[in-house]
Amino acid sequence: MFNLFNLSLRLNGFPMKGATAEFEKIKLISEGKYEEYLNQKKKEIVAYHLKNNKSYQDFIGKTSYANWEELPIMTKKEFQKPLSERLSDGFTIKSVYVNKTSGSSGDPFIFAKDKFCHALTWANIVSRFDWFNIDFNSSLQARFYGIPLDFIGNKKERIKDVLSNRYRFTIFDLSDAVLEKVLITFQKKKFDYINGYTSSIVLFAKFLQKKNIVLTTVCPTLKCCIVTSEMLFEEDKILLEKQFGVPVVNEYGASELDLIAFQNPNDEWQVNAETLFVEILDSNNNPLPNGKEGRIVITSLYNKAHPFIRYDIGDIGILDEKSTLKKPILKKLIGRTNDIAILPSGKKSPGLTFYYVTKSIIEDDGNVKEFVIKQTKIDTFGIEYVSELELTLIQIQQIEKAIATYLESGLTFTFTRKEKLERSKSGKLKQFVSLVK
Repeated sequence: MFNLFNLSLRLNGFPMKGATAEFEKIKLISEGKYEEYLNQKKKEIVAYHLKNNKSYQDFIGKTSYANWEELPIMTKKEFQKPLSERLSDGFTIKSVYVNKTSGSSGDPFIFAKDKFCHALTWANIVSRFDWFNIDFNSSLQARFYGIPLDFIGNKKERIKDVLSNRYRFTIFDLSDAVLEKVLITFQKKKFDYINGYTSSIVLFAKFLQKKNIVLTTVCPTLKCCIVTSEMLFEEDKILLEKQFGVPVVNEYGASELDLIAFQNPNDEWQVNAETLFVEILDSNNNPLPNGKEGRIVITSLYNKAHPFIRYDIGDIGILDEKSTLKKPILKKLIGRTNDIAILPSGKKSPGLTFYYVTKSIIEDDGNVKEFVIKQTKIDTFGIEYVSELELTLIQIQQIEKAIATYLESGLTFTFTRKEKLERSKSGKLKQFVSLVK
């Protein structure tokens, strides 16, 4: 097949040949020399921005530093000013790759990458997908993503879909009638892989489960399913693998950075140590040993257009004890720092704990398709759900009892059955949200 994907990147000025060669070179660096490589790249990128980026100079407040830990932590708040004020010398908005974060963390911002850095991002993605025999130029993707609804934005995405060899299923309506049409498309097209938001793909799997269909029986060309942007729970992974008949790959990334972690064929969540430096820090910004839970702080080693140096992405996670500098393994992604529930006792708990405990009861019989939890007051939580039948009093009591056991007693719950759940503009479903400041 004609290499439309590579050609489209090259026509947009992304030096894919050089970036791919550089990425392959990085992969060949031995474990013994990897610390030297990382230290060199960290030193280079900080020196570059201290010399060429006024915004970063102002943020640091000095022109030199003694050690890495001394560098301050960047947050999304630092980027709430015009992009032109954040670009390094020699770069203009027209000469860089510009995009906007999804805003799922509550602080959306526009960012930039220089073209070589963005080409490296694609070299990395291509390399990871190749682990599962997926070729961007020839493999057909079944895409479960949102899409802009305005005319120009919509057409741009559709053109990108053609160039990237993907067929998009819009995810704003996933009723059974719509999922029936999705299934018919799988019968007609030779899809190689599924890619998209976890919650939407899980809904499709539940639809197949209800019909007692394994997807590879109607679409035998399917090789794998790659989920992204939302939490993948172990039970959902088991359900997806059973109903699709292919391996399910968990991807963790951030548009302003790169792929952060991608599940390898050995079922390890391998962190990208080629183009990023990932740290796990405590609340005082001290590095934590592997195996300890903390804030995920990331440095983009190649982005010269815009600094992301010791950038707190807003997520909490744990690196596996067996991690090395060349091959760090993400043991657990716990969620976002702004998804923390503060309880009447003063206890702080990741909001996904509520979601997880509720999920173990609420989805037992397959009645509830999906749900979200909102903390409306310090002691009050609203659960909105989509189901065929209303929750029974016994189920509600079981949920309240389980939450009292895992978290604390004395909390109030309201249950609201809905036709469909509200998703963000991008189509993501936020499983837990706290409205308590």
